[in-house]
Amino acid sequence: MDRLPPLRLLMTFETVARLGSMRQAAARLNVSQPAVSQALKALEDHVGAALFDRSTRPASLTEAGQILSNATREGLGQIAAALEDIHGLLNSEDQQVTVACTVGMATYWLMPKLAAFYDLYPNISVNVQAPSTDLPILAPGIDVAIRYGKGGWTDGNTYKLFSETVCPVGTPALIEKLLRDGAGLDSAPLIHVRNPYNPHWTSWDEYLRKRALPHRRSVGPNYNNYVQASQAALTGRGLMLGWKSITGASIDDGILALWPNGEVDLGTAYYATSPSRLSQSGQYFIDWLMSLFESD
Repeated sequence: MDRLPPLRLLMTFETVARLGSMRQAAARLNVSQPAVSQALKALEDHVGAALFDRSTRPASLTEAGQILSNATREGLGQIAAALEDIHGLLNSEDQQVTVACTVGMATYWLMPKLAAFYDLYPNISVNVQAPSTDLPILAPGIDVAIRYGKGGWTDGNTYKLFSETVCPVGTPALIEKLLRDGAGLDSAPLIHVRNPYNPHWTSWDEYLRKRALPHRRSVGPNYNNYVQASQAALTGRGLMLGWKSITGASIDDGILALWPNGEVDLGTAYYATSPSRLSQSGQYFIDWLMSLFESD
């Protein structure tokens, strides 16, 4: 334990490794770029190994850097989960809200926004559950189920959050290379998500059929959830079908890009469903969710 570097250095390193840019990391952390560079140098001195290969532009992770990146991402995630658990212990039952949604929705959309909810309601703890199915049910103990589809659920009060579209996404470098080489979606490397508990998400076969594009045998890496697939896409392994709830932030950050003219409207959306009898804390959460989309 004595070898552990300061948490500040690890958080700076994780942000740079995730975004792939010291400039973007500095903006995300609200510090100067020299401060980020100094933190990385201090971490390398502590570790005793170079974490970035600075001979490339942008700098890429060394083998040691990749090892630390994997461990830091997992470790910080476990710390965040532990803090959520501790926060729940300090609050009474009527000051908790339990939300069920997919792991991709929780990871890329809901969790990054919860800080804003806590700013408004610091005494309410939000417990997030990600069941194996892609269509969470409003089971006993669940205050809000966030689901993707075409609506029509009758097990509670349902509110539409936002419409969804699907579009192939990949790293800007990969998309630029494919377009430069004249490669279309029928020959591009594709990342697949296949899970028997996730039948409601469009597959590549369905997408290509809707676009009237040539079909081919389903080749490419396979994953059982969109968190794994997103990580593969971020490393340039291929194109994945992206939903803005999952890949929107990475597109805004410029680390993923949309395939030109590839967007398809499937008539689907995200909805939040709550029981007819909802606690005050649950109602606060529903009202906050709806406020995120009042401008729409």
